[in-house]
Amino acid sequence: MSAMEKSDLPEVARKRANKAASAAAEPVERRGGAKENAVLQSTVRTQSRAAVSRAQARIREAVTRNRQDKLTALLHHVNMEVLRASFFGLKKTAAPGVDERTWIEYAEHLEANLLSLHVRVHTGAYRALPSRRKYIPKADGRQRPLGIAAIEDKIVQAAVVAILTPIYESEFLGFSYGFRPKRNQHQALDALAFGIGKRRINWVLDCDVQSFFDKVDQKWLVRFVEHRIGDRRIIRLICKWLTAGVLEDGHLIETEEGTPQGAVISPLLANIYLHYVYDQWVHQWRQRCATGDVIVVRYADDSIVGFEHRHEAEQFLADLKARLARFGLNLHPEKTRLIEFGRNATANRRTRGLGKPETFDFLGFKHYCATRRDGSGFVLGRKPMAKRMRTKLREIKEQLMATRHDGIDGQGKWLAQVLRGWMAYYAVPMSGSAISAFRHHMIERWHGALMRRSQRRRLTWARMKTIADRYLPFPRILHPWPEKRFIVTIQGGSPVR
Repeated sequence: MSAMEKSDLPEVARKRANKAASAAAEPVERRGGAKENAVLQSTVRTQSRAAVSRAQARIREAVTRNRQDKLTALLHHVNMEVLRASFFGLKKTAAPGVDERTWIEYAEHLEANLLSLHVRVHTGAYRALPSRRKYIPKADGRQRPLGIAAIEDKIVQAAVVAILTPIYESEFLGFSYGFRPKRNQHQALDALAFGIGKRRINWVLDCDVQSFFDKVDQKWLVRFVEHRIGDRRIIRLICKWLTAGVLEDGHLIETEEGTPQGAVISPLLANIYLHYVYDQWVHQWRQRCATGDVIVVRYADDSIVGFEHRHEAEQFLADLKARLARFGLNLHPEKTRLIEFGRNATANRRTRGLGKPETFDFLGFKHYCATRRDGSGFVLGRKPMAKRMRTKLREIKEQLMATRHDGIDGQGKWLAQVLRGWMAYYAVPMSGSAISAFRHHMIERWHGALMRRSQRRRLTWARMKTIADRYLPFPRILHPWPEKRFIVTIQGGSPVR
């Protein structure tokens, strides 16, 4: 029976048939049923992904043919295959929205649900539900508000993102790295290290837009989208998500500005907004006003701009404040700083009787001026931010205390997984001592949790080290030097378009 024929059955009949089939097969051949389901699901998922790739290829061809014209027919690409691929791309264990429908529940009658959703989207009957407000702790102790969208809103948003991505990937500039396909944090870090190390950079401006996602002007955002998108149905979908509101403690809060943090569509909308407000303006300012070297690296609403001359950095900062104010945005007064930094910073500050050059934080790393081991010259030093380390160690301690009676083997395997994940991101050149310190502090907290299990027997530190070495991987650098990886990444292209 095909998927469409199954969807025509009454819901009770479909449930009874599914339960009967599993009951008949599993007692005799339990693993066979599991394997069959996995194969079917994998096949459908692969076919849906292929359909999305074909749709994106057609859109890229249209963009190549008409780089200046608006794209007026896009919604037909949001078909059943794209919706199905969007569903399978969602996180299965994600918290439900105001509809209280989980991924598993929606998947029970997936084809019927997607068919109904498809009809509503294309007939204009689809209505976006308000997001459920949830707060998560930030590294500085404050609370970050997140909006948890309903399952169908997530599906449609992911489908629209898949359709719009090839359009805007041809528009976005090379120094934008946040939330883009085939780009990640380490590529942004590599570009920054390459720029500071190879260009004449003496001053660094650390820019942070204050409460960016909460202060985005929705009218400007829609106008920016309309520069390239002429399909009014896509515009209406975006407007529905922007104005759907937030449900907090049973009260509906209307959203007249900002984009819903945590929504699938928000990263793309944020990049579109910053592309027109910041990226294009920075690129033009660099061409018109700068006489020395200028480098730019942006990841979401955080950006680092390097300058050769101080007066140009100060002029840029003043012009940037005026530019952002025009669109209702402001730079964070505490997180935005202009510091002397680069290959000549240490010598210049020593000449003026000042101390070491200041440091700046970017994407979880503290960047500082250092010298090579042989003393031959400047090298950019990077190590994990102390605030990030303290936060992670606090989480580890709480988890260990909660599971201190579960046994050493389970704790050791979990800690090994945590340490490997930490090293996968932070184990870059020049961070070896910080990685070793993190592992040592992790063992200390493990030792403290095990000592709390009983007052009768004491676990010596020597014994603890033996246990830790059995489970925890030893510190080692996992990433190459950023200059080498950056050159490979941009081989055949320009570092900044």
